Order: sequence, then structure tokens, then C-alpha cells
Amino acid sequence: MHPDTITRAWIWLVALSLGSTAIAATVSAGQVSGPGVTLAGSAILALAWAKARIILARYLGLAQAPFWHRGFSVVLGLYCIILLGLYLIG
Repeated sequence: MHPDTITRAWIWLVALSLGSTAIAATVSAGQVSGPGVTLAGSAILALAWAKARIILARYLGLAQAPFWHRGFSVVLGLYCIILLGLYLIG
């Protein structure tokens, strides 16, 4: 794997983590209430999904195997949809 690819993946992971942290800090500081909290939770889940895709594609090398990458993406997407549904029900 090319070192530049890993570096870019790492930078994306840090940026997405900072986004998750910023959203969580905003909610915990009480700056968001009502439906905004639900939206914030959904956004954090979406950022976690994006991070998982980067880890699978770049760190585990699934970008080199399109069939497996697509399969893992579908399963991960379905899992995140289930989690989002459970979050919204609760």
C-alpha cells in the first residue's frame, strides 16, 4: 500500500473524529435541544459509518478487492441503517 494513501486515510479519520467530537460537545454543552439532538446523533452515526468505510478500504486493503469491498459496504450500510432505526425508535 502506498504511504500517501495511508496518510490521506489517517487525515480523513482525524477530520471525521474531530467532527464527531464537535457535534457531541455541542450537544453535551446544551446548545442543541429537541429534534436537534436526534439529528446530532444521526450525524455522529453517519460519521462513524464513513470512518468504518475508510478503515475497511484503506487499512484492510479492501479497495484492492472490489467484490469484497462492495460486500462489506452493503453489510456495513445495512448495519448502520438498523442502528439508526433503533436510535430513532429509542
